[in-house]
Amino acid sequence: MELPLPAIAICVPVRNEEELLPHLLRACGALDVAGTSAALCLYFDGCTDGSRLLAEESAERLSLPVVCRSGDRHSEANAGRARAAAMALGLDLLDDDAGVLLSTDADSQPEPDWVQAALVALSLADVAAGRVIRSDGAADLSQTRVERYYDRLHAHRRATDPVAWEMGGCHFGGGANMAIRASTYRSLGGFRPVPSGEDALLLDDAARAGWRVRHDSAMRVHTSSRRTGRAMGGLATALNDIDANGLPLVEHPMAADWQYRMQALARRTFATIGDRETRERLGQVIGSNGDHVLGVARDCPNAEAFCMRVVPAAPDAGVRVQLADAEVALTRIEAARCVLAA
Repeated sequence: MELPLPAIAICVPVRNEEELLPHLLRACGALDVAGTSAALCLYFDGCTDGSRLLAEESAERLSLPVVCRSGDRHSEANAGRARAAAMALGLDLLDDDAGVLLSTDADSQPEPDWVQAALVALSLADVAAGRVIRSDGAADLSQTRVERYYDRLHAHRRATDPVAWEMGGCHFGGGANMAIRASTYRSLGGFRPVPSGEDALLLDDAARAGWRVRHDSAMRVHTSSRRTGRAMGGLATALNDIDANGLPLVEHPMAADWQYRMQALARRTFATIGDRETRERLGQVIGSNGDHVLGVARDCPNAEAFCMRVVPAAPDAGVRVQLADAEVALTRIEAARCVLAA
């Protein structure tokens, strides 16, 4: 059957998800897609169970078309490659100059207003990362504490270096909840074929290219709290680490604070980068020089790309501390910012 070109492609990599896939399918069937045309694109990555058969049997009961494609049944798990394949399936359905790609996971359940919230987010930005809510979060309070810390850190970033396209939102929750303009995704070359972390890399690539990246807590997806993941380095790995070792060490927030302040300065400097004294001053505070600053600026389409590229890691980046110590340090940093703003 030939499908009409949809405005939205919901792209999902699937690897042996026979148990949890029905929950995703029901959630996608309940999505509010009013005023749009949408399709669900399932890429079966090395599946050896009945996931594809289950999806095909369920497709006719859903309110949106379902497109299935299978990869090599014996391929090794690679989150980046699988997510890129799912997105490629979505791109095949979208017009070259229009459309939106949404990414989620096979063990996840978007809330009914997810599509509409994503469209609102993309009316303000080019890429949006939403909140991922663990289905059994009450049983994993340590992970919740980690997530709240990163929410605070991101809020501090946007208070220090505000941008028009977001108001703080939430920290990045992963590829289970992302939305991106198809044209933006194409320009970036898609997800990198890495075993894990492909989602965070895409956001970083987008910002460094000058695209507007929004963290939006109105986009909500529920995901499982399982300890057996499909790729190393994901949520299951983080939960297992906490189970075995307790709260993780985190980078000291002073390093992040320095980087946010320098990015804010670089953002303000970009408009007057032609002034030698201005760029020399920026170069001095970030440990560089005016010629290097100008060279970076010439390769950047806008201030977002410039501040993301020109500011290096903080001098004390890599120093890791106990989460409790990081929370106390962040409280001091937040208080100091409030005093300066008063």
